Amino acid sequence: MSHSNKIRILETIRQGQIGGGESHLLSLVENLDKDRYEPVVLSFTDGPMVDRLKEMGIQTEVIYTEKPFDISKWKRVKAFIEANNIQLVHAHGTRANSNVFWATKKLKLPLVYTIHGWSFHDDQNPLIKKVRVMGEQLLTNKSDINISVSASNQQSGKKTFKGFESVVVNNGINQHKFDPARSFKDVRSELNIPKDVTLVLFVARFIHQKQPLKLINAFANAVKQLPSLRLLMVGDGDQKAEALEMVKQLGIADQVIFAPFRQDVPDVLAAADVFVLPSLWEGLPIGLLEAMAMGKAIIGTQVDGTSEVIQHNANGLLLPVETLDNTLPQTIIQLTDPALRERLGKAARATISSTYSAAMMTRQIEGLYEGLLKKYRR
Repeated sequence: MSHSNKIRILETIRQGQIGGGESHLLSLVENLDKDRYEPVVLSFTDGPMVDRLKEMGIQTEVIYTEKPFDISKWKRVKAFIEANNIQLVHAHGTRANSNVFWATKKLKLPLVYTIHGWSFHDDQNPLIKKVRVMGEQLLTNKSDINISVSASNQQSGKKTFKGFESVVVNNGINQHKFDPARSFKDVRSELNIPKDVTLVLFVARFIHQKQPLKLINAFANAVKQLPSLRLLMVGDGDQKAEALEMVKQLGIADQVIFAPFRQDVPDVLAAADVFVLPSLWEGLPIGLLEAMAMGKAIIGTQVDGTSEVIQHNANGLLLPVETLDNTLPQTIIQLTDPALRERLGKAARATISSTYSAAMMTRQIEGLYEGLLKKYRR
């Protein structure tokens, strides 16, 4: 526990694995004004993000649960907040908020909730969707400030429940780290990927939302027509075993390379020609912003967040989720054209330079913290 005069902020997130929300939290903690704030992190599982935070010298605690609204952990969370003299709590995502809001209310502390994509979406069973909507309505009502990471995500909230209010703060990234002018490791040599092939890259968790299996299927169709393609899939998750089996069944094991999650994402991006994110839904995907900052040709889906940052055929290519089976193989083939890749990649990089900076994002969030702390001191 600190005895300084700095404001102790608890940043809390559902898991220690690296995903979009976790990358956002790392950027925020890294960029916070350390003369003014002292961040403490609470994660509900262990993982590489927790290790990274500890390396950075950030106090980080794990209270293990994989369940939202896990009442059995609420008193422990409250005790942790009290013991660490926390003055404001910032919950990142549904599961984190569902396990901290009770403690903040009991302790009369301000609560900020960043919605990294809604937990409800159209392809869910109607009953599950209804329960998720009710959960989100409760959580957004209990928070003092809701942050939407994209305007389209804010609109989805307003459409779904009455009286929803939020502030839009776009995700931002470190543009020095993700700068194609830097020098990078030769990831192609490391992974035995020939220099002359078109390398398609997927960097995301292997989960239903990100549709890795649909991408593998589409790639199998594309590679039949163009054997000089390769697909690099970086990440881990509950669909990984199925993905590994699928490439064997489809006879494309020599053209698909799998790697676990890596910390050297800029190096991996530098090795790629095309970045694909075939998500069913998004808040504002950080992996996409990183790939754009590195000047990559993007294939995304017409969903919240992605469709806000990508304009079709201007700074990337956007495909409807419903038609991916038919359109994705041909789009991958289309992007073997170096001139098209260069045009889209240049425009993608310009989009990021003008709008999506981690420093800018952090200053906006600090402004929200200040306003809320003043209100609570009255």
